[in-house]
Amino acid sequence: MPEEVLFKTEAIRTRSDVADYLRTVADKLDGGDSLTLTAGNDSVTLDPPERVEFEVKAERETSTGASEGELSIEFELEWDERQSGSAGDTGDLAIE
Repeated sequence: MPEEVLFKTEAIRTRSDVADYLRTVADKLDGGDSLTLTAGNDSVTLDPPERVEFEVKAERETSTGASEGELSIEFELEWDERQSGSAGDTGDLAIE
């Protein structure tokens, strides 16, 4: 399925700044509110349903032959625009 990027931003932030962004997202989700993402002149508003597919992924990207590389943690919320967000459950997630 083709992908259309509606919004993208990437910048170096402090851990504290990232935590503030994630808290805002958490508060919006918990309150049932829509999320508006804005950077410069770009903006998009999304309204996640009550149930979403939640993906957490940790990755290491290495160049050929390298034993060390770039580490990342990705958090993704996904839902079908036509459905009410009935996502499958693959087990309990713990983040400590």
